[in-house]
Amino acid sequence: MNKSSAQRLYATAALTLPLFAINAAHAGPVADEDELALVYGAGDSVSIATGNLQALRRAPAVASVITAADIAAMGATDLDQVLESVAGIHVNRTPNSYSPLYVVRGIVSAYTPQILMLQNGVPITTAYIGNKGNIWGGYPLEHIARIEIIRGPGSALYGSDAFSGVINLITKGANEAAGTEIGGRVGSFGSYDGWAQHGGKLGPVEVAAYFRAGSTDGYHPTIEADAQSRNDTLFGTHASLAPGTLNNQLKMIDANLDLIYGQWRARFGYKRRYDMGTGAGIASALDPVGRQQGERITSNLSWAEPQVTRNLGLGASLSSQQSSQEMPTPYRLLPPGLVFPTGAFPNGMIGAPEEWERIYRLAAYADYSGVSSHHLRVGVGHDDIDMYRVREIRNFNYAPNGTPIPLPALVDTTNTTPFIRPQRRKIDYIYLQDEWNFAADWSLTAGVRHDQYSDFGGTTNPRMALVWDASFDLTAKLLYGRAFRAPAFNESYGITNPVVLGNPNLRPERNATTELAFAWQARTDATVNLTFYRYDMEDMIRILPNAIAGTGGTYANTGNQKGHGIELESNWTISREVRLSGNYAWQRSTDQTNNTDAGYAPRHHVYGRTEWAFASGYQSSAQVNWVADRKRAFGDRRQPLHDYTTLDLTLATRNGRNQWNFAAALRNVFNTDVREPSPAPGLTLPNDLPMAPRALSVQASYKM
Repeated sequence: MNKSSAQRLYATAALTLPLFAINAAHAGPVADEDELALVYGAGDSVSIATGNLQALRRAPAVASVITAADIAAMGATDLDQVLESVAGIHVNRTPNSYSPLYVVRGIVSAYTPQILMLQNGVPITTAYIGNKGNIWGGYPLEHIARIEIIRGPGSALYGSDAFSGVINLITKGANEAAGTEIGGRVGSFGSYDGWAQHGGKLGPVEVAAYFRAGSTDGYHPTIEADAQSRNDTLFGTHASLAPGTLNNQLKMIDANLDLIYGQWRARFGYKRRYDMGTGAGIASALDPVGRQQGERITSNLSWAEPQVTRNLGLGASLSSQQSSQEMPTPYRLLPPGLVFPTGAFPNGMIGAPEEWERIYRLAAYADYSGVSSHHLRVGVGHDDIDMYRVREIRNFNYAPNGTPIPLPALVDTTNTTPFIRPQRRKIDYIYLQDEWNFAADWSLTAGVRHDQYSDFGGTTNPRMALVWDASFDLTAKLLYGRAFRAPAFNESYGITNPVVLGNPNLRPERNATTELAFAWQARTDATVNLTFYRYDMEDMIRILPNAIAGTGGTYANTGNQKGHGIELESNWTISREVRLSGNYAWQRSTDQTNNTDAGYAPRHHVYGRTEWAFASGYQSSAQVNWVADRKRAFGDRRQPLHDYTTLDLTLATRNGRNQWNFAAALRNVFNTDVREPSPAPGLTLPNDLPMAPRALSVQASYKM
């Protein structure tokens, strides 16, 4: 299949779905409330938009919900595969550990901390890097009940990092995980894992538990040239390990426990990644020996009483996250044989930066509906973010001009010149939200939140959402919101990192977004959503590169970015056996510093999926993903990245209890050469980051 025909095929696949629905929209009027529930979907609800459960189409945000059934239908085995199916979201990669970057509406950065990730409503942000953590190593899906996603700002409710969007991973409770299930999976690249989960009651306590363990050798495409390749050219050496393969091996353990007793709920989570490779290298130079591990322990105790009185509801929660980043085998940042003007590194440039964090969050809210046509919510909270310990060994120091100086042996720099010193940040916040039904078929949601940071001061962020049920089957939304992202600790306080240095004078990034959205229930079994948006980013935190090769750069607030785009989504349940879904996203993001494309995000992104239930208890699906027109950022003189199209196929059984279920998924069927952008200006990894080739996974599970 050539590129042009593939583009036509996949564009047609996604864009004809809403047309089918439009042409089918000749059903007669709905007569009663039961049929209304059928039309609008009684289960089609979302809580992430306001903190209260409400119909998705009336939610004051551009939101998406992915259920466990959706995940099973697409044959996904990791969160990245699911998020790629959402309009306006594309998954890039970073060379460092090959960690995924969730790019929303063209907003791309080195670690993409501009999207907030929640687990059961609680942030899982790491203080050091500012995102979900570089030692991420994927997220399992068997224990996910649903994923709620907001595209657009959410700081008025969630504070920092709810900048380009919010992703909330909701795990299964006792009802969703009812009974006991065991399962296992094997796949390409030496991958295997097994899991067990249970949901039930222990006396008056509802219990849900989950455990998974697994391992993978990772895929090993070739990196043709890396950062050391350029150093070799500059300094006349031959140290680079490129051409060479990625270091993507990984072992993993995940566990969750969920307990409910009356109005009380306790959740505990454990996530460990170990014997983990360095991807394309921490400093974009191949490192086949470095190993890292990360551990994350989360807990949350919450209490909620929706009706303390007739019009008053109260809730409170206390949560904690303990996390660590450790290097059992130090990183080889640059390989043996490296030579700088300051000296030679016969054993390579070696470092092992380690850090430990504990984060406590206390929050409380009150809902009040005693004022006619209003639903008020006020919330307060306190976050204590403590990177309480760091440790580092390395075999280099720095000259005054920033060039690394070789040391004769590995030295513990923890108490002298570490990559960063322990840091602590405290945040107090208050927010107010009013949902006002001021007229028939009209509602206005207005909110504002103020966050006071111990290290850089305060920030206030409002939002407004006007929702109009224009007709029985059409809802229109006009949305405006402001958001911010606080600098991560490494951005503000990094002091001897050879890749990039911190800047204590950084200000938060800011974003203002306006959206116009339409949700059309074309008929009982077909929906079409259309969104127009425009955003304006200011004080972006970027890396200003140093002039000397190999010495990285420094973080700074530099430049603004503007963007606008369109997102079209549709779903059509043709019959009990056949369902079609798809979306198309178009965006333009402009770097205001030089009035050029901000780069690296697809201008066109099409996703389409067909699900077919056949015979007795069998289901198959096919999904296509077309990513096109990715420009380079200013100063990156490489050719634009190639467009690509992938096809994935899934075949599975859907038997009931006390029966085995089987599934097989074949991803990237045609073995397309998929590449995601490496950092600008392309002098470190000039041929970008190759993604996984064709891959097969087979799983079996048994539910009692």
